[in-house]
Amino acid sequence: MTIRTTQAPPPRTESRGAAPRPRRRPASPQWAAWAFLAPVTLYLGLFYAYPLYRNLDLSLRDYTVRSFVQGDAPFTGLANYRKILDDPTFAPALLHTAVFTAVCLVFQYAIGLALAVFFHQNFRLSATLRALFLVPWLLPLIVSASTWSWMLNSESGVVNTLLGALGVGPVNWLTSPSWSLTSVIIANIWIGVPFNLVVLHSGLQSIPAGLYEAAALDGAGAWQRFWRITFPLLRPVSAITLLLGLVYTLKVFDIIWIMTKGGPADSSTTFATWSYRLGFGNLLPAFGPGAAVGNLLVVAALVFGLIYVRVQRKQALS
Repeated sequence: MTIRTTQAPPPRTESRGAAPRPRRRPASPQWAAWAFLAPVTLYLGLFYAYPLYRNLDLSLRDYTVRSFVQGDAPFTGLANYRKILDDPTFAPALLHTAVFTAVCLVFQYAIGLALAVFFHQNFRLSATLRALFLVPWLLPLIVSASTWSWMLNSESGVVNTLLGALGVGPVNWLTSPSWSLTSVIIANIWIGVPFNLVVLHSGLQSIPAGLYEAAALDGAGAWQRFWRITFPLLRPVSAITLLLGLVYTLKVFDIIWIMTKGGPADSSTTFATWSYRLGFGNLLPAFGPGAAVGNLLVVAALVFGLIYVRVQRKQALS
């Protein structure tokens, strides 16, 4: 009996004179990361960094219409900032901006939170009614502002018509210095409530239902469950809601300009409307002071943003 043995074929040898094939090196993950970041970086640079730089440059130079086109405006340093600080409009505009922002934030958050808790009960038609509350948020601002201007019209507005039916005299909502700021605040609250409703309602969805059941078994009432469970667990969502609302409210321009144009007698002028009026609302535009007022709004938003980041870090470490 013979046993056949098989031998493995000899390994291939490169022919003489043939160069070895180079091995492909795997792509560096760092280059892949930069490739994904490139579109975002380009977008932020073109639409955020460059406009901020141009606005800063405008505020540090004495721009006129001619120098704005030719680009030869002289450098004036902080002269435009000193000019707006000495302007008699600065103090009223600062006060109106603070009041407008604070009152809108408080009422938008309070009403939005109350509606979010109400719709969290998931009763019949809850989704339909919640969708209807989004209408003010979806409408263009020019439509919302024009609607409120018509409703608050002193002579033919529906609000004064209802007040007359109740025996109350007409109110000059848009033409009285005592009521103009109140009018634009009411309109802006109406527009901002849906955003708070959506964000806070989504935050309520993340709270476990078992916590409410355990609290109810312990005898906690509706108010105690809200104050002890809902409100504390909504703090992270509430913080980002208030921050975004603050940034949005600081730069509100459309509503005020369409309804009152900042008047009468600057009674509803804020930094946003004042900046626009300085830069584009006069026959001889003051680009430098207008940009300086705009930069004050940017600094205010940046300060509150840094405060939010600092608070969030402290909460994460605690």
